[in-house]
Formats: sequence, structure tokens, C-alpha cells
Amino acid sequence: MSRLFSLKHLLLGSLLGLSLSQAVQAADLQPLLVANQKQSIKVLLQVSGELKNVPYEIQFSEFPAAAPLGEALNAGAVDVGGLGDAPYVFAYGAGAPLKVVSIVHMEGRFTTAVLVPKDSPVQTLADLKGKRIVTGRGSIGHFLAIKALRSAGLQTSDVKFVYLLPSESRLLLDNGDADAWATWDPYTTIAITQSQARVIASGNELLTNNLYFAATSKAIETKRVQLDDFVARVERAYNWANTHPEQYAAAQAQVTGLPVDVHVAIDKATHMQRVDIDDTIIKGLQETADIYQQEGIVTKKIDVSQGFDKSFNASRARVAQATAQ
Repeated sequence: MSRLFSLKHLLLGSLLGLSLSQAVQAADLQPLLVANQKQSIKVLLQVSGELKNVPYEIQFSEFPAAAPLGEALNAGAVDVGGLGDAPYVFAYGAGAPLKVVSIVHMEGRFTTAVLVPKDSPVQTLADLKGKRIVTGRGSIGHFLAIKALRSAGLQTSDVKFVYLLPSESRLLLDNGDADAWATWDPYTTIAITQSQARVIASGNELLTNNLYFAATSKAIETKRVQLDDFVARVERAYNWANTHPEQYAAAQAQVTGLPVDVHVAIDKATHMQRVDIDDTIIKGLQETADIYQQEGIVTKKIDVSQGFDKSFNASRARVAQATAQ
């Protein structure tokens, strides 16, 4: 217990500007295994300077999408990773011993959206009846489509879903083989700027737009010091990105290969901010789980209330207070 306290005290001190010799003493902290989707978190931490002077090793594992990232968390192959509402419900519902330790709220123009081709006769959500919607099964786009249909008084049985990856989905929309595409940024911005796709529903009004950083129970038990520090770095990195959109966009473009203008448009229109884990957040995620059960996408009732660790609220508050002094 005394050793754990010492490590926690040392790490907090490093956040306040410890000397190099003191930081080296924290080298016996175990590596933190971070699941990274298309290098997004790694790029964010790198360009913001938050990968400097880390008193433990961060080992990133790359995943092409949220579903395999959730599976890796479920298997204990990684310690922590970021997931949207729907993917977290799937991972937690599969029995993964996970807890949400930090939440970042995304407020933006078209963080998620239902798109139609520029010349489509579809003008409103009600016009989607009998149409084909392409999205990823269990993705945040899928959930947005369900919420959008419900808001228009439609059921999922009123449309035909086609489940594909984003790159394939865009081809279907552009070729006229799909009537609508429910997706997320950067794909929304790409389709809007390059194909002049139109937005008929935005997740800004229909979804919570939260990114959940979920950690395994084992990591919370054995790597609490590292997790406290990691989520603090992510929070500071997003705060930096909010005020440096051009620099952030340039770093993203080098990794994604997308035009830097696409990322600039996204980053200037999107604000990311950590929010506390509270009952309102939990209630919102429970609604996601209940809707998926109603739609038959998951086969059993999922109680998400145990999938959060509110103690990290206090940890973040202490670090924020210490760094402000």
C-alpha cells in the first residue's frame, strides 16, 4: 500500500513539473496498453505534446474500427480504448469486464449524419420509407439511423439496411446503389465536400455524441496510476486541439492521407471537452442499449449502470486543481 501511495504521489508530482531524475524513478510503472482506432488518439497526443515526459510506457495497438477494438478490450489484450455509445454497448453487453473511466463530449457540425446524394428526391426523413440505408452494423451511424427514423415516425422495418464499411458505403451512395448513408466524420465531411451529399439528419440533435474511454477491470486495479495520468493527458490534448485546429488537422492528414482541408473543416467545427460521469450520462447510454434490444440487434437486456467508474471524476478534479495552482 505504501509503495502504491508513493507511485501515485510521484506521478502527480510529475504532472506539476518534476525534474528528470524524479520522473525516471517512475520507470517501474507497467506499460499502459492503449487501443487506438486509426491512430486517432496517438496522433492527438503526439501533436499536442502530451507524449513527452510520460513516466511510463504507452504501447499503442491499432484497430481499423470500433468493433475489433471492443473485442480486444473484451479479451484483455489492451487496457483502455475509446468507443462511441453503440460500440461500447456491444462490448459491455458481450460480457467484457469494462468500466468507463473518462468521457469526452463531441459537439460539432456533422460529427454524425444521415446523408443522401445531392440530386436525391429524398428531402426529409419521412421520404426514406422504402429506401436503402447503408451503414455499419452496430456502429454509431447505425444507431443514428434508428434514432432518425423513430423521430420521423418510421420503423426500421420501413427501410432496408445494407451493412458495409465506410469506404464501401460511400461507393454505394455515389453509385446510386444506396439511397442514404448513416455515418460519421471524417466521412460526413468528405461526402459533403467532395460529392456534395446533403444532410437530412444530424447526430448533433439526436445523439449524446460522447466518446467513452473504457478500461478493463484488471487495468483499473493494477494500473490506476497510469490510467489517471493517461485520461488527464487526453483531456489536455483535446483542449489544445480545440484552439489549434490547423496544426491538429495537418498532423491528422499525414496519417489519414485525406486532404488537410477536410480535417481543418472538421476540427474548426468540432469542440471536444471532458464531462463528468454522472447519472444523466448513464441514462443516455441505457437508452442506447434498450433501443438495440427493442430492434433485436442485441438479444438480451443490458444494464449499463455497472459499466462506469465514477471514482475517476474525483481523480480528474484533483489533477485539474493541482495543475491550475
